[in-house]
Amino acid sequence: MTLSVDLAGRSALITGASSGLGSRFGRILAANGANVALGARRKDRLEALAGEIGPQAAAIAMDVGREADIIAGFDAAEAAFGTINTVIANAGVDGAGMATETSEDEIERTLAINLKGAILTAREGAKRMIAAGVPDGRIVMIASITAFEPSPGLVAYSASKAGVVQAARSMAKEWSRAGICVNTISPGYIRTAINDQWFETDQGKKQIKRFPKQRLMGEQGLDGPLLFLCSGAAEFVTGADFVLDDGQSL
Repeated sequence: MTLSVDLAGRSALITGASSGLGSRFGRILAANGANVALGARRKDRLEALAGEIGPQAAAIAMDVGREADIIAGFDAAEAAFGTINTVIANAGVDGAGMATETSEDEIERTLAINLKGAILTAREGAKRMIAAGVPDGRIVMIASITAFEPSPGLVAYSASKAGVVQAARSMAKEWSRAGICVNTISPGYIRTAINDQWFETDQGKKQIKRFPKQRLMGEQGLDGPLLFLCSGAAEFVTGADFVLDDGQSL
């Protein structure tokens, strides 16, 4: 089923847009009328995606682990489409590994990209929306069901995603009078480039068998809530977390 929401007049910056969920977000928002600034480190992939989408898309090289890159990314997005009134903080790394075996550097990298990067991306977007007097700003931050479930082997990742949920709630309250709605989506397990190899292992296949529906989610499962949260219909929704996991956490 193809969903349709009118996003005409919205210009979105999407981080982590070079693959996986981020690239789908770019396609689905553009298909519903938004301009999309596709942000990630891999410029070649972004340019290919932007070419596929058409003139509504621009490729923006940026690394969310560095604030200077985020600022430059917003500058480039504004040069392409004017004021950015929609932000999708999606960039992330998996940080997989048992807690006793994960290096300090890997823990720092996971928190820097998944948590610090998400906060800085949302913050920069909010600063500019407030300065421009945007009356209906939208910020969507991508978390995970691991934010709430004990997840051995994903300690740093799950901690970062729990931080994203609480950061979003706090920012939602802080910016509510500025007209900026901040919400999170916590997806269940979806096959992406980050986890593809894991789900081909015996342990990964056993994990799928433990899910109530014994399957992974499809990326399309996030389309409807994402479009809703970016639209005018979400005017009264802020500080909320949407758990979309096909029942995996039941």
